Amino acid sequence: MSVASQNLMDNITYEDLYRRWEQGNWSAYDIDLSQDNKGWEALTEIQRRSAMWIYSMFFYGEDRVADTLAPYITAAPTEEQAYFLATQQVDEVRHSIFFHRFFKEVIGVGGETIQQTLSSTLPQLNWGYRGIFDRLDVMAEELRKDRSVPKYAQAITLYHLIVEGSLAQPGQHFIEDFFASEDTMPGFSAGMANVSRDEQRHIGFGVKVLSELLAEGKPGAEENRAAVVELLKGVLPYGPAVFYPPNQDREYTECYGFSLEDIFAFGLKLIRQRWRTIGFPTEEMPPGVFPFDPDATEEEVAARQVQMMMAGILGPPDGPAPDSSPDMQRLYFDLITRVADPAAANGSPLVYQWRFNDADPWHLIIDNGSTRAEPGEAPNPTVVIESSWADWIASGKPDANQLKMLVQRRIRPRGPIRELARMRKVFG
Repeated sequence: MSVASQNLMDNITYEDLYRRWEQGNWSAYDIDLSQDNKGWEALTEIQRRSAMWIYSMFFYGEDRVADTLAPYITAAPTEEQAYFLATQQVDEVRHSIFFHRFFKEVIGVGGETIQQTLSSTLPQLNWGYRGIFDRLDVMAEELRKDRSVPKYAQAITLYHLIVEGSLAQPGQHFIEDFFASEDTMPGFSAGMANVSRDEQRHIGFGVKVLSELLAEGKPGAEENRAAVVELLKGVLPYGPAVFYPPNQDREYTECYGFSLEDIFAFGLKLIRQRWRTIGFPTEEMPPGVFPFDPDATEEEVAARQVQMMMAGILGPPDGPAPDSSPDMQRLYFDLITRVADPAAANGSPLVYQWRFNDADPWHLIIDNGSTRAEPGEAPNPTVVIESSWADWIASGKPDANQLKMLVQRRIRPRGPIRELARMRKVFG
């Protein structure tokens, strides 16, 4: 961690964070939504559909984090952290009540109970969103059984850095800016400003906790880092698809004046800043955690991610058939080179050859610590993988049943048993 980052974290105490909660308390029932109906009716049809999509994710998310936070309080290693987390649970409940009121009184959907209103959000929740929030539910159960510090570090990473810091805040940022500038829904804008202020405090807490648990040289830091890396590798593949718009319709964000690339770039900027402040920069993490060029700008990385998502390479398994054009293959195999861990080669040159029955062949070479991918056939490959392009892309989705695909011979790897086993290590 840099000296500046260390000083920043030292200057923020858990007592400060608690005090800010007391000073910033607000009431979800005091927000005046009486003027917002006119603003809602003035939106275009696509703006209302988009708002229903985005706000459903917020509302459902606030409810899920409220329900899953209790184990964090009992697992917290210090009373100061437990007390703050208790205030956070109150915040999340208050956010849920605010969204319940907005859905019921302004949008006109849902019912008298929060559960009825939540039910109206379920059709809006996509594969990427469900993947992350299903993991949040599982994490709560794990934390009830295992209150170890490494498990707690995983839980804080998932809740504070991914759900709140990488997903909620980017969408919140653009939506809040739009309605604040339009001034057509003053009650909603006031409520969102309060929600945003609370979330900033929560994220600050998560950054501080992880900066302490992952600090180099501190007892247990390496074990905590390994636990965090494991969590990130399992969850991050769902991340880009959270903002996968219905029917790939870009109007769902562009109708509010921002693009998918804007959301991705803004989120990536926050990710890089926060992990740098924590003292575990993304570029220092093991291969495959954040597989993007550390020298590329956030805008460049975002453009590539959106391209691959819209091309069916990233994102849900039931999306469009993956584009096998040379440009998309190049983007994909550039990603593969960043996922591969050359250390697993143990100094031996490795050549992996892909032969697709519906796309051009590619190969990847790991030699003397360097990794490169190129189109075409390579002489004397170490391992050959045969499949269709679509099946190979499907096998890389986080919930793919790779064993079933092997048994069905949709994926056919050929090579010495030892090298096939090593390939698993190379690609994590």
